[in-house]
Amino acid sequence: MAAPATEHVRNVVLVGQDGAGKTSLAEAMLYVSGKTPRMGTTHDGKSYLDYDPEEIKRKFTISTSIAPVPYKDYKINVLDTSGHPDFIGDTLATMQAAEMALFMVDAVAGPQVMTTKLWREAENMRLSRAVYINHIDRENANFDSAMALLHARFGARLGAVTIPMGVDKDFKGVIDVIRMKARYHDASSTEERVDEIPAEYAEIAQAAREKLCDLVAEADDDLMMKYLDGEERLTQEELESLLDKAIAQDLIVPVFVGSTIIMQGVQGLMEDICTYFPHPRSHGRFRQMADGATIPIDETKRPSAFVFKTISDPFVGRLSFLKVLSGYLEPGVELINSRTGKKERLGKIQVMMGKEPMDVKSAKAGDIVVVPKLTETRSGDTLSVAGDIAIEPLALPTPQYPVAIEAVNKKEEDKLGTFLARAAEADPTIRLRRDEETHQTVLTAMGDTQVDMLLARLKDQNGVEVRLVPVRVPYRETIRKTAEAQGRHKKQTGGAGQFGDCWLRLEPNPGAGYEFVDEIKGGAIPNGLIPAVDKGVQDAMREGFLAGYPMVDIKCVVFDGSYHSVDSNEMAFKTAARIGFRAACEKASPVILEPMATMDIAVGEEYAGTIMGDISTRRGRIIGTDAGEAGETVIKVRVPYAEVINYTKELRSLTRGSGSYTISVEGYEDAPHDVTKKLIEAYEAARAAGN
Repeated sequence: MAAPATEHVRNVVLVGQDGAGKTSLAEAMLYVSGKTPRMGTTHDGKSYLDYDPEEIKRKFTISTSIAPVPYKDYKINVLDTSGHPDFIGDTLATMQAAEMALFMVDAVAGPQVMTTKLWREAENMRLSRAVYINHIDRENANFDSAMALLHARFGARLGAVTIPMGVDKDFKGVIDVIRMKARYHDASSTEERVDEIPAEYAEIAQAAREKLCDLVAEADDDLMMKYLDGEERLTQEELESLLDKAIAQDLIVPVFVGSTIIMQGVQGLMEDICTYFPHPRSHGRFRQMADGATIPIDETKRPSAFVFKTISDPFVGRLSFLKVLSGYLEPGVELINSRTGKKERLGKIQVMMGKEPMDVKSAKAGDIVVVPKLTETRSGDTLSVAGDIAIEPLALPTPQYPVAIEAVNKKEEDKLGTFLARAAEADPTIRLRRDEETHQTVLTAMGDTQVDMLLARLKDQNGVEVRLVPVRVPYRETIRKTAEAQGRHKKQTGGAGQFGDCWLRLEPNPGAGYEFVDEIKGGAIPNGLIPAVDKGVQDAMREGFLAGYPMVDIKCVVFDGSYHSVDSNEMAFKTAARIGFRAACEKASPVILEPMATMDIAVGEEYAGTIMGDISTRRGRIIGTDAGEAGETVIKVRVPYAEVINYTKELRSLTRGSGSYTISVEGYEDAPHDVTKKLIEAYEAARAAGN
């Protein structure tokens, strides 16, 4: 495929709920265009686009695939994204690269949670939108009901540009409202048959046409005034000349209908994508980090590109998905990464069709290509000739689902670490850290499905088996009373012995951390051995007293003691200090502190009561409520972190996937008696087992 002119490129991202038919639409477009010899399907694992073993097994899209669809002298880059909430980060990153978001909606189920969530994101991105109502041939499908739900959810700007002839088992084709023709797909051909509208559909076709003209007329002020004054309706020429402007200005969201599996309504959609959907020059959403200025798509300027996605392929290494911003790219060109300041040589320029790469000689501004083996480049980076262009990165959702992961075979820990580090590099919604306190490798993801997919790939690609273990909550211990005790260590061996003796006073030191005070008088303990007492106390605090958790907010005063001129040394006084510290703790009312989380939970009003009740069962407190930007209720809570450490699953279950939250760990509070008892019992059991 030759590099198309910028105005002949259409970048369309398919978004919506899993199961709505995004991949089947892309497969149908490929087949209709002649790009593939058969219609790929996901249900039998023979999809060109859902090719990953995990996608085949799970039967839904995990990672964005590209279908470059040639149609006439246009190139339609169809970006097929995931509709699963765990992979929303990949979907949002892909949406940056498109000019149009085509929302797939099931004719029976209507717009669902992910559709609504992604619609809001598209609005925030100022991304043009269209809708394809799919599966109109299914039992209980109802076009009017689907349109009513869309209007109720997304407003009155949605206008049908195709309507079905029949529904359910009676569906036989669509009416092209723009051209006022009937379109039928013949199963024996990839071409649609275009005919006159049957008489029984003439009235509803005319009504749809008038609604469409009402919306489109607003794109021209003079024409709109004539229209409102009751003059003649829009002519065919006026409608067709204004439709692309109306779409670009968000005056209309075109709604298509059909069935992708039987390819009804697909060719007409492709025709309208090329004719009316916005081209890359109308993008306008890439902004410079330095000054916020919009970066125009311009093929006349020096080459630059934005990396909206990277993947780590087990066979070819890292693949970088680029939206060309300006000029044109050729193999061998060197560009500077604005983040690193380093040059990257583009050895190959490729277009992907699912997993199959195809080398191309060049790519012009507005197009989407893939470049292998860019060693320093990551998602969100900008490449340019001078390195002076840096695109403002998209704010992706913060992962909130932590799991602790360890290799079954300890010898494979390095392989595990390397794999996870690469996964975190490629996917900004994966975070990886090593908790030095708990000695755990903690992976934070969007949800359990994303984690399961990662572990399956780890096993398939690297042969590494792992297990998930509970994330250890960072409890703390402290004291609530002042207490004194003696620490005395005396040990006589054959030669020089060990002798240390110190009196300690422990005091609560709320919020001030650890403090050590020397009140020794008269040389009861030599100055040179006082630091050993301090070290012994700190060692004991790290070990904890009740359940092995570090102790905090304690003031320790050494006020008396004794020493032996021969047997006293640093080790003896460290040991004595540990003994004295534990003896004083026993009398100082030791307590376990649990970390507290502050959460903002955003849910629909209908779920607010359920969430408040659930938080109460988790020993949480409702601080207040507020109204969110999208009309949802934001519940502000303070709750023990251990109770909500994996709240993602519970919230999705309680809100049918619509809820979201932010969380931060802020401060500690005394753990209740039952929690303290369980932690002590678990600690003692682990010690008895030798752990």
